[in-house]
Amino acid sequence: MSTYHPLSVEEAIELARTIPGHFSEGADLSCREIGDGNLNLVFHVTDTSSDKSIIIKQAVPYAKVVGESWPLSLDRARIERQALQIQHQYCPSLVPEVYAYCDEMAYTVMEDLSSYTIMRKGLIEGGVYPNFPEHIGEFIANTLFYTSDLGMNQQEKKVLAGQFVNPDLCKITEDLIFEDPYRDSPNNNYAEAIADEAAALRSDLPLHFEVALLRDKFLTRSQALLHGDLHTGSIFVTPESTMVIDPEFAYYGPMGFDIGAVLANLLLNYAAQPGWSKTEELAQREQRLLDMVPAVWNQFESRFRALWNRDLQDEMARTPGYQDHYISQILKDTAGFAGCKMIRRIVGLSHVADIDGIPDDALREAAQRKALAIGKALVRHNRSVSSIEHVMEVITQAINEIEVSI
Repeated sequence: MSTYHPLSVEEAIELARTIPGHFSEGADLSCREIGDGNLNLVFHVTDTSSDKSIIIKQAVPYAKVVGESWPLSLDRARIERQALQIQHQYCPSLVPEVYAYCDEMAYTVMEDLSSYTIMRKGLIEGGVYPNFPEHIGEFIANTLFYTSDLGMNQQEKKVLAGQFVNPDLCKITEDLIFEDPYRDSPNNNYAEAIADEAAALRSDLPLHFEVALLRDKFLTRSQALLHGDLHTGSIFVTPESTMVIDPEFAYYGPMGFDIGAVLANLLLNYAAQPGWSKTEELAQREQRLLDMVPAVWNQFESRFRALWNRDLQDEMARTPGYQDHYISQILKDTAGFAGCKMIRRIVGLSHVADIDGIPDDALREAAQRKALAIGKALVRHNRSVSSIEHVMEVITQAINEIEVSI
């Protein structure tokens, strides 16, 4: 019989006392539940007489955003914990350390990042993070390369992939990103002001064709261990540091999905900037965000090529021209998945505060339309892009066209 039950604040405190090397015996501990996500409880335990603290994250057996009518497997906590440990192994300065865990109780005890800012919040407030492209480029290059057939023994990779079968959370992605926005789904959520955009998405068969191709890759291409939900709400930052959290959607899939998620969220914040920025700083903020898109890709590509040249395990992958071909395919996938993620965040179930939080109705609608225009353009052109400069041309053209019509 399972002993699982949701932790109380009092139980979280008692659990924290058992973690070696953190709190002194008899320490005065306080705890609050700070989870604002869709799927989990998150307890912040602190020593009131010192600066020591930890995080306890526990999965609940349903999607909090909907309720008990949407059941989810607790095994996702084990998947997230293992993903964190693997990512920390390859990027120890970019991923929090796991201190303890219990798969049966579906909790993980980890490093507290309270001194950091959630990147989404920071970008909304105009934060500047000059090291982010370098840091996230290192994270995605290392975690994707070393969990792929390029960077590890192929048989060992197959065994590892079997540990990351994640049907419940993959189903969320499959539906919310690759299906619901293109049909009349009860999961969709959009303002009446953009009902015309939602209707156009449902009838755009050429766009559906591109989404179907991307969905097939998500379903079938097991290139590497993905974070699976690499948005700016899953990244903590300071001007000097970056930390990646929350890989509970981790599974083996196409590399471009993780990279596309990062770029999509930068572009969503770009689209939202007129709703947050003063006139005199708007152009600078917008350009900074647009510049981050190629910077992230270039950091990833240069690091990925360096790892390939140094640590490649697959002898056939040394064939001249194969590296260039492989990376060009990742870029195409990145563009397409970025577009899908942007579209989903405007008309699908779960939105982003960057846009939904804009207080002015007209500016919010303009941001929604701009994000959709960029997203659709990336999806339409994903198979033809040949360089990151070409991707930026697609984005710029979509921006210019929508700004004329708004």
